[in-house]
Amino acid sequence: MIERIIQSRIEENLKPNKVNLVFGARRVGKTVLLKTIEKNFSGRTLFLNGEDSDTQILLGNTSIANYRNLFQGIDLLILDEAQSVEEIGKKLKLIVDEVTGLRIIASGSSSFDLLNKTGEPLVGRSTNFYLFPFSQSELSKHENLLQTKQNLEERLLFGSYPELVLLKDINQKRDYLRDITGAYLLKDILSLDGVKNARKMSDLLKLIAFQTGNLVSYDELGKQLNLSRNTVEKYLDLLAKVFIIFRLSPYSKNLRKEITKSSKWYFYDNGIRNQLIGDFSNLSIRHDIGQLWENYLISERIKQNLYLNVHSESFFWRTYDGQEIDLIEKTDNSIQAFEFKWGNKIPRAPLAFSNNYPNAKFTVINQENYLNFINHPA
Repeated sequence: MIERIIQSRIEENLKPNKVNLVFGARRVGKTVLLKTIEKNFSGRTLFLNGEDSDTQILLGNTSIANYRNLFQGIDLLILDEAQSVEEIGKKLKLIVDEVTGLRIIASGSSSFDLLNKTGEPLVGRSTNFYLFPFSQSELSKHENLLQTKQNLEERLLFGSYPELVLLKDINQKRDYLRDITGAYLLKDILSLDGVKNARKMSDLLKLIAFQTGNLVSYDELGKQLNLSRNTVEKYLDLLAKVFIIFRLSPYSKNLRKEITKSSKWYFYDNGIRNQLIGDFSNLSIRHDIGQLWENYLISERIKQNLYLNVHSESFFWRTYDGQEIDLIEKTDNSIQAFEFKWGNKIPRAPLAFSNNYPNAKFTVINQENYLNFINHPA
């Protein structure tokens, strides 16, 4: 059993009349995590699955009397796949407000506001946690440094979904990624009103996979898919809310030469990205090794920052004449700049960046120092 970093944080946060929300894409191990927490908990627990019709009926009667009767004597309520319960935010608010002493964990494979039109009823009553495919820092507890370096190519190609990591055969890994990409990733999005075209959504995701780490033009994507710019932006926002992709905005002080409006998009898992473009070729013959390396490092860094509750913002930096930096991290009033190189080149910071941000620390991340970068964020 590979212990998840956020497990101890959730367990420490199990306080009466508070809700712990655990968000993450499907198949990243939320159910296993919740069952592990339940096993460790010393009080009386109740585990419900929001996709089960009996659970939906039990919670359907939104009365105080019903909830007090259901959860009498329960110390910890765990609700898995909570996004499947209609108006779950309202219901959790009523439960946590009216059932004295009850601790709650609710998991969702999408941000709750996808299916909950009631705003943010849990503000002030909840803490958010995020779960992703295994991070390298989690895997490092079960392998030595040599094994980690030997496994790097496989992680760049196939990612680190929990079930996939246990598979030994390459064809099984490819089959697994094909199955979850086809059957699970878009499930929550396609259940929403107003999202009718699964093909367009899949095609958009594929285009983003080919453009990973590049500037994305919403107008150009719209032309290729015969969609409006607004629809493209809406679909990308939905894909982010089910934790498939994430967006980096440009960092700027609004200087004349700095790009301020474009975006870059990345995947939380390299394997999903490679499945979408249909390429699991060895790194030695890949033309997109720079994209794979950049996506892997940025996603690992963001995962670790969220796991360790590091309050930082992530950006990229670029000028109109092509000077760029892959990742900018802003923490309080300080910024760090990171450039990612698969090879051994150690470039200097772009002159425009050094001149405009003289106090920023600039670091090149390569195969020699990447583990410190992804395991120990500032």
